[in-house]
Amino acid sequence: MEHATIAIDLAKTIFEVGISDRPGHVSEQHRLSRKQLPTFLAHQPRTIVLMEACSSSHYWARLFQRFGHDVKLLPPFYVRPFVHRSKTDRADVNGCLKPGGTATFVQLNGLGESKRGAMPI
Repeated sequence: MEHATIAIDLAKTIFEVGISDRPGHVSEQHRLSRKQLPTFLAHQPRTIVLMEACSSSHYWARLFQRFGHDVKLLPPFYVRPFVHRSKTDRADVNGCLKPGGTATFVQLNGLGESKRGAMPI
């Protein structure tokens, strides 16, 4: 099955992954460890990967782009309105998939290594 969109909720040890084959529908959900996530994404067909922007999302975005995926980082304030129940990893994944399927969301560009090195601390 060719996937339309993959949404990932980043965490310290366990990552929640949701796969959507059509807008508004989550067809698969996985809980993956930090070690399993790169292997899982490397074996997926090229697709759109959505993540809520955070400090580690730029690292993961660069890694997933090397696998050929189109990575989009969503600002947290665009994801929050789509999380309709308590804030859990699974709810965040579903929240990422909803604005990611619309044409009106704002996308943040990932920082490359050269841009990150030039930023003041």
